[in-house]
Amino acid sequence: MSGFLEEVRAAYDTVAEAYAERVPAPGALDPLSRGVLGAFVEEMAEAGGTVLDAGCGPGKVAGYLAAGGVRVVGVDLSARMVGIARRAQPEVPFAVGSMTALGVRDGALAGVLAYYSTHHTPPEHLPAVYAEFRRVLAPGGRLMLAGYVGADGGGGGGEGERLRHTEAYGGLPVSYESHYVPPERIARLLEEAGLTVTARLVQEVETAKGAKRSVGTFLAVRPPAGTSPRSG
Repeated sequence: MSGFLEEVRAAYDTVAEAYAERVPAPGALDPLSRGVLGAFVEEMAEAGGTVLDAGCGPGKVAGYLAAGGVRVVGVDLSARMVGIARRAQPEVPFAVGSMTALGVRDGALAGVLAYYSTHHTPPEHLPAVYAEFRRVLAPGGRLMLAGYVGADGGGGGGEGERLRHTEAYGGLPVSYESHYVPPERIARLLEEAGLTVTARLVQEVETAKGAKRSVGTFLAVRPPAGTSPRSG
């Protein structure tokens, strides 16, 4: 397992129970976040097919999708998170796995949801993750990606901000990084992976510790067969 994946897996195995207790269910999100996620759920329920919750954690978001009439499956690096998800949402299939290699056949999915699950991925690995999302989507399939974003930092390279964590969720000891990539770079990488970005939203939200943090939400589609993604 790649080094950063092993760090993230170990950290979320450590904090799984505390995370599940502290992280709010989708119904408790701010109205704008709840509205965008609700719109994705409504669209996927109408489209039919299966949606993958990539980085599903304790299954709260997957359960929200299932309650909205979406056929959903979940995957997460952390076996302890998957265990919690299976107990909380027994009607939803969950598996241990990585976004870098989803174990899903090409074009099998109507949708992919990556909800606050990619910001631990170093920027140099994002192209492979986004390409994997495109690979598993059927032509016309939809992606919703949401998570923390950052500023360029003045270097011009688009790397954004990097933060190493040594404790999390009640002071439990961890060692892993978060990468707050600028939204412009995320949109560009999605397009370069062969997806067409149809909408993006950047908002300021309050974290559990009362701090403000920028969150980016991106909606994208795998172009139908015989077409290519938009440029820009």
